Amino acid sequence: MRRFLILCIFSCLTTLSLAQTFNSFPLARPLFHLPDTATIVVMGDVMMHRDQISNARRSDGTYDFSTYLENLKDMVAGADVAVANMEFTLAGKPYTGYPCFSAPDGYEDYVADCGVDVFLTANNHILDKGKSGIERTLKRYSLMEETHGIKHTGCSVSASDDARRFPLFIVSRGIRIALVNFTYGTNTSIDSKFPKVHRTDTAEIGKAIRKAKSAGVDFIIALPHWGTEYVLKHSASQEKLARWLASQGCDAIVGAHPHVVQDVGTVAVPNDNGVGTKSVPVVYSMGNVVSNMSAVNTRIGMMVTLKIVTDKFGRRELLEPELTLTWCTRPGTLTGSYSTIPVKDFIGKRDLWMAKDDYDNMVSSYNRVRTITGIKD
Repeated sequence: MRRFLILCIFSCLTTLSLAQTFNSFPLARPLFHLPDTATIVVMGDVMMHRDQISNARRSDGTYDFSTYLENLKDMVAGADVAVANMEFTLAGKPYTGYPCFSAPDGYEDYVADCGVDVFLTANNHILDKGKSGIERTLKRYSLMEETHGIKHTGCSVSASDDARRFPLFIVSRGIRIALVNFTYGTNTSIDSKFPKVHRTDTAEIGKAIRKAKSAGVDFIIALPHWGTEYVLKHSASQEKLARWLASQGCDAIVGAHPHVVQDVGTVAVPNDNGVGTKSVPVVYSMGNVVSNMSAVNTRIGMMVTLKIVTDKFGRRELLEPELTLTWCTRPGTLTGSYSTIPVKDFIGKRDLWMAKDDYDNMVSSYNRVRTITGIKD
């Protein structure tokens, strides 16, 4: 839900430092606070394959995605901040699926209408339609920002735009948060400096983290696009990067890209003050939220809920991530279209399925993924 505030501090006065700008934000700091909790929900790959396009197209030429996230809307809209990885372009017609994605116009509006507040754009498919494709995509997202306050991060159209989006600053329930989104690479490339896709460049990422620290944020969340596709366990390179991100000051790391759920863990790094250590949660991959993928394990996804608690003394703590495993049903299984459901809510409801074997597939996939990854949802 749009119950958060984005600070466009980089277009502000040149006479104020980032820290001065953030500290000048009118946040009351009484001796005692009312205990409060800010909830951030992050979801993985929102995709649009060819069969999704054809299934959603109606006789009048419009597109209907209404079933896609219907069963997740309460969770998404109920969060203070909801974040989604938008793994496609909005490059216009002809609309195409894999390997070069261009989703129908309006798909982004539907995702936002379900309660998503922030779009992640740094992924390997963002340049599928070249420079014109990413420019049109970011233009449409920026229009949504102007009209509905929906933010995006990971890519930018200019240096000034990049300064506002990398990192992206938000405030929720008085808690100041920075989001840092980047990708291991893209499937194609462009020659120009802008539009820019943020890559796994530790110099640039480190600079963004330092900028967030200087601005006085309370929490920094890294959102990498990384890992090996279709593998349920994280790689050594993912863990190495996670440790580096934590050592630089990230408080949580939530990843995407492999199209399957991966294991979760923590990395321990020294506190900024040099006293003791802090434990940083790492969600290596959330998998797909909605797609037409059918390969083993690709229909199980995961929603991640991060809760930041403020106690009466104003002390803030990030709780252990809450994980919700999901299942993407395909046309003719549960409904006539695609619909993603929380698995636990539908266990024992086999009678709802048009295709009973799909229910059985969900249960076996759910049990297999939990066993291999060790995830407890």
